[in-house]
Amino acid sequence: MTKRQVVLAAHFPGVNNTTVWSDPAAGSQIAFDSFEHLARTAERGRFDFFFLAEGLRLREQRGRIHDLDVVGRPDSLTVLGALGAVTTHLGLTATVNATFNEPLDLARRLATLDHLTGGRAGWNVVTSSDAFTGENFRRGGYLDRADRYGRAAEVLRAARELWDSWPADEVVADPAAGVFTRTAGPGAFVHKGRHVDIAGRFGVPRSPQGRPLIIQAGDSDAGRDFAAADADAIFSRHSTFEAGRAFYDDVKGRMARFGRRPDQLKILPAATFALGATDDEAREKAHHVRRQQVSPQTAILLLEQLWNKDLSDFDPDGPLPPFDPVPEADSIIKGRARMFDDPVATARQWRALAEEKRLGIRDLVIEVTGRQSFIGTPATIAATIDDFVQRRAADGFILVPHIVPGGLDEFVDTVVPLLQERGVLRAEYATTTLRGHLGLADG
Repeated sequence: MTKRQVVLAAHFPGVNNTTVWSDPAAGSQIAFDSFEHLARTAERGRFDFFFLAEGLRLREQRGRIHDLDVVGRPDSLTVLGALGAVTTHLGLTATVNATFNEPLDLARRLATLDHLTGGRAGWNVVTSSDAFTGENFRRGGYLDRADRYGRAAEVLRAARELWDSWPADEVVADPAAGVFTRTAGPGAFVHKGRHVDIAGRFGVPRSPQGRPLIIQAGDSDAGRDFAAADADAIFSRHSTFEAGRAFYDDVKGRMARFGRRPDQLKILPAATFALGATDDEAREKAHHVRRQQVSPQTAILLLEQLWNKDLSDFDPDGPLPPFDPVPEADSIIKGRARMFDDPVATARQWRALAEEKRLGIRDLVIEVTGRQSFIGTPATIAATIDDFVQRRAADGFILVPHIVPGGLDEFVDTVVPLLQERGVLRAEYATTTLRGHLGLADG
């Protein structure tokens, strides 16, 4: 029986609560050589694609720039265009917001990237409904939260209509010169809808893979439907086996309603990792990394996001606040969605855990805010990744190293060869386009 192939992507996270930017091994988060190093490493490991996030405004907390955002956020598509010149096969994908961008500009920039890279471009379609981010744009804050997926779906449909307005290349036989390819001219496009009303002719010919790959990252019910209907891949947050399997079954189970097969969508959880010569050494390394990621200052900032209140006077090694969160107040952090559906219930759970394990604020935040997805020797991690994919808890993973730019090197040097030995990861690229890497038909 043929084993299912593992999809691997590399995420350059920028500075956030995954990155240990203060580690001596960390490099610049915006210099081109950092992006180049990680991309070249991913291509050396025969990864499917490289992924960049987007930040349209720096987050603020208590009226100050959030300490994990101060390095800035370069334009992702510009970076990917430059990376296309120093890679040959690696897919190049970026988050671009559908709320504050227009279909024609999005379609043009992405089609251009797809041409420049020979069919390796991808678009992670995200939404935003907050007025804080919208202040950077002419229509700041105009979009109701309930409308954000409606607009995203319409922007994506309009972009596809633009890409499809150019017919595929036609092959013309010339007895004198032999067979050659001639590109037909563009047709007209018209899209009239609630959010988009455009008409004209698109200026970029059909790209090598037809359309850029479409990725989606939402987890709400509307987001899952959007992915089941329109996405080629999902950037999922469900990285444990049971949660991953439930998410996988739910989203793939929705696809038939939209006339699609389960194999037309790749589900790719974000995953972090800690490698060691032994499993015990890896666990020690993972513990060290988590304490680097959650400094005393960061622990208070993260706690404030649940309590929605200034807690700067609290001791990071002391007990939790004795009072409940205040979710009805304006959010203390700007530029990021609220992370907790029921802050009061979550705070009660945290108090119970802190009492049970005798944890202060910082140790509790480390306990509850995430940890490395894969911890162990290269053999342990290779076996775990393979198991997730074969048992359909994921189609692969988007790896998020905690050190930029060299944090992926050890994984490529030690885990990738073991996945290749298992026959679940390519030894060489067999295709030239991103859709080809993923086994998806051209768009």
